[in-house]
Amino acid sequence: MSLVGRWRIVAMPDYVEDYPDMVEPAYIRFEANGSGEFAFGCVTGQIFGAGDGNHASFSWQGNDEMDEAQGDGWAEIQPGGSISGQICFHGGDEADFIARRWTSSTAC
Repeated sequence: MSLVGRWRIVAMPDYVEDYPDMVEPAYIRFEANGSGEFAFGCVTGQIFGAGDGNHASFSWQGNDEMDEAQGDGWAEIQPGGSISGQICFHGGDEADFIARRWTSSTAC
């Protein structure tokens, strides 16, 4: 199984329950070329250097409440098919997350 694709963040234990989806549904996306992006709460970021296997380590740059932010992180596929990971802010917090493959509906 590969991390490539879009994953819906379904849990962030260090935050109040409604924070991750404050602005938009929380997600993380990995591309085969090692790039990607994520969004949760008031945080958005561009991912650099992620792999396309079942585990990835990456750096990121983005915004936290419109202030520049950066850091690193990791994600790993779990036996049940979800991923667990962490988005770390340079010199600051660590945001643990659990995500499930995001499938979209084509219904009209």
